[in-house]
Amino acid sequence: MLLDFFFQLRDAKIPVSVREYLTLLEGMKAQFMTPSLDNFYHLSRLTLVKDERFFDRFDQVFGNYFKGLEKNMDLFAQLPKDWLEKRFNREFTPEEMAAIEAMGGLDKLMERLKELLKEQKERHEGGSKWIGSGGTSPFGNNGFNPEGVRIGQDESRNRRAVKVWDQRLYQDYDDELEIGTRNIKIALRRLRRFAREGAQDELDLDNTIESTARNAGWLDLKMRPERHNSVKVLMLLDVGGSMDDHIRRTEELFSAAKSEFKHLEFYYFHNCVYDFLWKKNHRRHSERFQTTDILRTYNSDYRLIFVGDATMSPYEILQPGGSVEYNNKEAGAVWLRRFLDRFPKAVWLNPEPEGLWQYRQSVEIIQKIMESRMHPLTVGGLETAMRYLSK
Repeated sequence: MLLDFFFQLRDAKIPVSVREYLTLLEGMKAQFMTPSLDNFYHLSRLTLVKDERFFDRFDQVFGNYFKGLEKNMDLFAQLPKDWLEKRFNREFTPEEMAAIEAMGGLDKLMERLKELLKEQKERHEGGSKWIGSGGTSPFGNNGFNPEGVRIGQDESRNRRAVKVWDQRLYQDYDDELEIGTRNIKIALRRLRRFAREGAQDELDLDNTIESTARNAGWLDLKMRPERHNSVKVLMLLDVGGSMDDHIRRTEELFSAAKSEFKHLEFYYFHNCVYDFLWKKNHRRHSERFQTTDILRTYNSDYRLIFVGDATMSPYEILQPGGSVEYNNKEAGAVWLRRFLDRFPKAVWLNPEPEGLWQYRQSVEIIQKIMESRMHPLTVGGLETAMRYLSK
C-alpha cells in the first residue's frame, strides 16, 4: 500500500528518494508515536519531504490517496479502540470525558455515526439527532457537543472535534505559485556571505569560557562584532506602465530585500535604463542621478538585480531616441551592457509569467543581453537567481 503512495509522490514531482522511504518504514516499525492517520501524516511528511516548497503538493497527494482508500476500507474496524481512547485522554478534560461516558462512550458514538450515515438522506440543521449544522448533534459542524465529530467545516469553532481532515496549510510554499514576503525572504537567504565587522557588541561565549578558565576562574568577558550578511546588492526597479500590474509583488520583493541585506542600494527606471535614474518616483524629474555616477560609485563586488517585466517596444532598447519619455542619446542596450561590464554578477527578475515571455520581442532581446540570466519572480526563480549570484 505504501509503495503506491511513494510512487504517487514521485509522479507529483516531489523529490522523494528510496532512502527516505526506508526511513519512513523504520519510523513506523519503531512505533514511537500512537498509531493514527494524523500521526502517519506528520511522520511521512517529516521523513519524505525535505523542502517546504513541496508541503502543499504532499498534502494534495496524501489527501487524494487516502480518500480513495477509505472507500474500500472499514476504517472503524481497523482503528483499535485504545488508539482513540488515548487520543481522547490527551485532548479532553476529565469533565468532558465524564460527559462522553454518560452519553454512551466512544463505542456508542462510532456505532451511532455509522447508523446515521446509512439512514440519513437529506440535509438537517439545528437539531440534536442527524448529521447537520448549528445544532447539538455529535456529528456535523458549527454547533456544540462535548463528543462532537466535525464533518464538512473549514475551521474549528469550539475546538472540540475529534477529527479534521484535509487541512492544506502550506499552499503558499509551492514554488510554482505566487509568492509573499516570507517566501521571498527564504529565497533571498541563499545569497549570504556572513562576516563580523564593526563594534564589538555581542558576547563571544566560547572565548569567554576559555579566557575565564585560563584566568583561574575569574570571569573574563570577551565581546565580538555582530555576525551579519556582508553581501552588497544594487537593485534597479522598473516602475510605471505595464509594471503597474505587478506593484504588489515588486513591493513584497523590495520589502524582503531591505530586511535581508544590510548593504542594499536601489534606484528606479522606466522600461529600460538610460543616462539617469532616480530614488523617489514623485521627484523623478527634479532629483535625478546620472547613470555614469552610479557606475563609478559602486564597486564591482556589488550584486546587480534588475526587476522589471521587460515589456516595451524593441526601439526602446535598440535605438537612440527610443525612450517614450525623452530623447535619449544612447540606446538602452548600450547602458545595459555597461552595467553588466561593471557588475559581472547580475540577474534580471521578471514578474511576468514565464509562459508569456515567448510572445514579447523585447523580453527576447533583453534575455540575449543578459545572457539568459532572466528569472521569473517565483520562489524557484528567486532561488536559481540567488544561487548564481552567490557563486
